[in-house]
Amino acid sequence: MSKTDRSQFSFEFFPPRTAAGEAKLDEVHAELAQLKPDFFSVTYGAGGSTKEGTRQIVLRYTELGSTVAPHLSFGGLDEDELQRLLQSYKEKGISRIVALRGDMPSGMGAASQHRYANELVEFIRRVTGDYFHIDVACYPEVHPQSATYKADVDFFKRKVDAGANSAITQYFYNADAYFRFVEYCASREISIPIVPGIMPITNYANLARFSANCGAEIPQWLEHRLSTFGDDAEGLRNFGIDVVTRLCEQLLAGGAPGLHFYSMNLAKSVTQIWNNLSLSDRR
Repeated sequence: MSKTDRSQFSFEFFPPRTAAGEAKLDEVHAELAQLKPDFFSVTYGAGGSTKEGTRQIVLRYTELGSTVAPHLSFGGLDEDELQRLLQSYKEKGISRIVALRGDMPSGMGAASQHRYANELVEFIRRVTGDYFHIDVACYPEVHPQSATYKADVDFFKRKVDAGANSAITQYFYNADAYFRFVEYCASREISIPIVPGIMPITNYANLARFSANCGAEIPQWLEHRLSTFGDDAEGLRNFGIDVVTRLCEQLLAGGAPGLHFYSMNLAKSVTQIWNNLSLSDRR
């Protein structure tokens, strides 16, 4: 598929675990919907553990007029169950899917027949044809389970060859890592849009934990600066907004086809970054 003619911008949510969290997310969605993103995405817990929560949020916000892309993996589902879920999304007019390998819950081991995202993309194409726009994940700084950079891009290319339309990266804070990744992918005949995933910085401890788990690198200079804020949450948030705004400026100036914000179900920082970048002027 050819690259999009204009930049695309999106926000990611995760299904809350409580009624209070759902009410708060409804407020966040209403606020971010005013920015008119191209779509929202909703994550899918390990082994499909949030399958119903994901589906409910996707359908609710679709009914409110938003374009919403559910995340999906094979974890915990057989082919018949997955086909029924895809059909239910199709019947509701949902036309975009974020297809992932997904994580297996502790104790499930190899319980799922299908492990890899390329198999999921192949399955979606087999049972629904070209109906869905399929996004897949990629890793500018290498997936933590990949042996080498080349092997990681090999996995990515399998997803592309299986029929993915575009990709969303893991978050990062080094623009050069993204541009070098895109350049290397092009040399491997990967031509789909590769949209940078953007993580606002709001909590240093949480960011350090997430990054250790997913393999995202926090540059040493940034780690040192973040560690100096201590209990100054507002100071850290403002500093994080400035850092991420500058990162996004570099990415867009360098030709990135859009931005995908990992909102963490919060609106304040992503809204400020959006406004700093005047992204509404690009709609």
